[in-house]
Amino acid sequence: MTENKNATAIIRGAPTERQKEFFSARSKYVAYGGARGGGKSWALRRKLTAMCLRYGGLHCLLVRRSLFELKSNHVFPFLREYGSLVSFSSSDMCLYFKNGSRIDLGYCDSDRDALRYQGQEYDIIAIDEATQLSEYRFSIFKACLRGANSFPHRMYLTCNPGGIGHSWVKRLFIDRKYREGELADDYTFIPALVYDNTALIERDPEYVKTLESLPPKMRDAWLYGKWDIFEGQFFPEFDPALHVYKSSDTPCNLKYFISVDYGFDMLAALLLGIDRAGNVFVLKECCKSGLTLSEAARRIVDLCKYRRIEFVTASPDLWNRRQDSGRSGFEIMQAVAGMPPMRPADDRRIAGWRLVREYLASSEGSPRLRINENCSELIRSLPALLYDKERTEDASSEPHDVTHAPEALRYGLMSRIPPPELIEKTDFHFGKKTSPLFFD
Repeated sequence: MTENKNATAIIRGAPTERQKEFFSARSKYVAYGGARGGGKSWALRRKLTAMCLRYGGLHCLLVRRSLFELKSNHVFPFLREYGSLVSFSSSDMCLYFKNGSRIDLGYCDSDRDALRYQGQEYDIIAIDEATQLSEYRFSIFKACLRGANSFPHRMYLTCNPGGIGHSWVKRLFIDRKYREGELADDYTFIPALVYDNTALIERDPEYVKTLESLPPKMRDAWLYGKWDIFEGQFFPEFDPALHVYKSSDTPCNLKYFISVDYGFDMLAALLLGIDRAGNVFVLKECCKSGLTLSEAARRIVDLCKYRRIEFVTASPDLWNRRQDSGRSGFEIMQAVAGMPPMRPADDRRIAGWRLVREYLASSEGSPRLRINENCSELIRSLPALLYDKERTEDASSEPHDVTHAPEALRYGLMSRIPPPELIEKTDFHFGKKTSPLFFD
């Protein structure tokens, strides 16, 4: 089917200025939101409907985390708002338009759910509350955005701070830090606050007062759309202005050591130094995926250059013998030339996270832990860690990509390396004799 330029359909309801920006965005990936009450879901339905009416035969997918949320937040509102334009099939979970366009309705609450979409093709994909999806699940949907036709191929996302997807949404759309193969021009973020949604304010003024009365962290995220502080954050005390220092301010006379969290999915190695007062400085990092044990060891050796390293502390599972070779990871890594002596870390989780929190704590504006400005992965990951829902004193394993560098930091701080001793100059003199010798 081709673009339908002549047909006219009247859709009632006036968009806000921010929603107009969302409607007119032409980037491949467009994210809208940042705070509650900005009219995100309404805008998403309106955009999908307009695209389907304009392009006959368009194939769209609308995704929410759970089937219940999908029905309550979209199916019923779709039928209420656009019932004369669409027909709904509950067996197919699909909205059909008379011109051949369709919107498949899907949910994704796990990696297994995401795999059901592998191999599918969609012209338009809309993900509502994208921060509830991990980056892995997002990547599955990105691969589905294709088709051998002339239709636009775009992804529309709505989002609020928090959730397991907070880190990747913030990286792509807020911080705009891109990896190899990601193009900055492909990503557009349009912020929206409840104050932009005049229709909601007029209809329910108490909603704004409710948001304004929330606890500070929740209010900053839900009302003002701040991405640096959100509910569920494991280390809310982390403050880049307080804990991140410039390379030119790196102190001298430190005692150096390395801490490592190794996995084939990610090596996280940190070069740390401790001063005479017991303050710890993270000077450098190496965070890279796809490295074998020997390759990881060589990266650690590079991290050690030009410094005398006391030891490398790493997860105790590296001392387990591997079934394929009969050798432990420790033996393989320790055999690499230049590798400092390795020792197993104290990997107690709750005690370790408590210690990290102690080092982050500010005493008269001066924390005991400082991180070099070039350690971008650790700086990104620490504030993105979430609470474990079952054990609130432990960090969650999801999103997994933000756990590696903090784990390495925990191992390092739990090593309890003593600070360097102050070497004082003393006058040399012979000791006084205490007993006579036989030839005296």
